[in-house]
Amino acid sequence: MKKAIAILAAVVAFSAQAGEKLVVGATPVPHAEILEFVKPALAKEGVDLDIKVFTDFIQPNLQLAEKNLDANYYQYRPFLDEFNKTRHTNLVPVVGVHIEPFGAYSTKIKHLSELKDGASVAIPNDPVNTGRALVLLHEAGLITLKDPSNTLATQRDIAENPKKLKIRELEGALLARSVNQVDLAFVFANYALEAGIDTSSALIVEKGKDLYVEYLVARPDNLQSPALQKLAKELNSPHVREFILARYKGQIAPGF
Repeated sequence: MKKAIAILAAVVAFSAQAGEKLVVGATPVPHAEILEFVKPALAKEGVDLDIKVFTDFIQPNLQLAEKNLDANYYQYRPFLDEFNKTRHTNLVPVVGVHIEPFGAYSTKIKHLSELKDGASVAIPNDPVNTGRALVLLHEAGLITLKDPSNTLATQRDIAENPKKLKIRELEGALLARSVNQVDLAFVFANYALEAGIDTSSALIVEKGKDLYVEYLVARPDNLQSPALQKLAKELNSPHVREFILARYKGQIAPGF
């Protein structure tokens, strides 16, 4: 009996020493890079951070809802809200970490005034970001929307398209690759950075809107877990703020 108790105590001690594993999904840049930065600090607090990298915007939420992930970090609130609504999930934001500029890029023109009639424009194909791109086109004077305040606008909501722009909707991950194939392409900053596109070269840019802070996201059942709360605290720490400012040199900004 004493031997069994000793073995059990040893197992418990080993488990405590090993710490708790936390599996977090993220897109490569800058999300996974920021998570890699905080990994050593979390290890000192007994949290083994396992980062799973995704290249799309759907799987990280699906995998989180199915409990294959403990959390994810790649999205802002409007996208999360729309996902919960359409997929009937209940994923919850934990802390906001950074803000990415969303912009339109071109290798064919240097100014919007050079955009010709019938030019091809690539925009994201998910509801939230389709509307986001259309609002920016409206603000740039290239189209007129029936309701410019509608962040979920679709192409059916375009009242006027004087240049007869050919607007193509593409998956987010494909937008950076389309820059050389279309006249103007809206690209998320994470994909732009990954593709080596200088975000300061955007011809249209939306910067610094609090609505688009990127969040660490979890489920209600694990929201208060000690490991997750340690990660949340670390992601909102002064040294993460310094890392974002130094590493990305203004191409993304702290969101806390």
